[in-house]
Order: sequence, then structure tokens, then C-alpha cells
Amino acid sequence: MNRDTELIKKLKNPELKNEAFKDLLDLYQERLYWHIRKIVITHDNANDVLQETFIRIFRGMDSFKEKSSLHTWMYKIAYNESLRFIEKNKLQTSVSIEQDHNTYIKNLTQDEFFNGNELQLKFNEIISKLPSKQQRVFQMKYFDDLSFREISDLLDISENTLKSAYYTAVKTIEDNILAEC
Repeated sequence: MNRDTELIKKLKNPELKNEAFKDLLDLYQERLYWHIRKIVITHDNANDVLQETFIRIFRGMDSFKEKSSLHTWMYKIAYNESLRFIEKNKLQTSVSIEQDHNTYIKNLTQDEFFNGNELQLKFNEIISKLPSKQQRVFQMKYFDDLSFREISDLLDISENTLKSAYYTAVKTIEDNILAEC
């Protein structure tokens, strides 16, 4: 039995659930944090979304049908929580796409936990200008090292469509970097 299978079994056992949940946090908290952080940008927002994500995971474990891996299921919850957070905040403040991009860069550079250099900032600026779908696919593949199959499960998009979006994003990023040189 692999680690996730054993963990799921413990999480579904009421007597072992709390202890198993601590193990789950140890294994996945940092990875989910960075997945969320790429979407919501700031450390504080990422922590808020991460907390909501783990609450949903804890409450939803009994209904987890194991049709996907535990990892994929949790990433999907984190992704959906991140989108929910963004939508909630956009309803509170209506901004244009250009303002949204400027806000992203401002939030990134003002975040006390961002310690990137100028090249990393430029890389993030280029990524932030990609269309939303390309941006998400690129981040999941490049930063989270998810397979196209896992991303397909997360986003309910065909693998071929994802590959096209990813390679288009890579080409755009390369072109932008070369234009800067």
C-alpha cells in the first residue's frame, strides 16, 4: 500500500482522522501553499486560502471517492478555493485587466516574502500578461511539476488543449525574454 492510500484509509477512520490530518499537513501544506500563492499572489492571501482549502479537505475526506489521486484531489480543491477567493475580491473591487496586471506586480514586489531578483520579477511580469488559461497551465506544469494528465484532471480540459496552451505560453515567454536581451 502506498503512502497516500494508507493516509486516506486513516483519514476516513474517525479514530485516526486527527492524527492522519496532521500527517497530511506535513506532507502537503508547503506544496499546496505555493500552488495557491501563484494564483492569489500575496503571502497573507495564500495563507487564508490554504486554511480554507484544508478545512474543505478535512470536511470532504469522507466523500472522497478516490477516482483521482489524493494529490490531484487536493490540488483541485486548492485551485477552486483560489478562484473563489479571487472572484470574491473582484466583486468587491472592479478593476480593468491593465489595473489587474499592475496590482499583481505591485503586490508581488511589496510582499515581504518575495525575494526575487530583477530577472525573476521580469519572468513573473511576463507570466502575468499571459491569458489566464495559459498562465494557470504554465504555472502548474513549470512550477508545480504536474503532468498534463494531472492538470487535465484538475481543470477538466483535454490534455491536447493543455499541451497547446502550455507550449504557446512557453513560446510567448521565450519571445518576451529574447526581446529584452
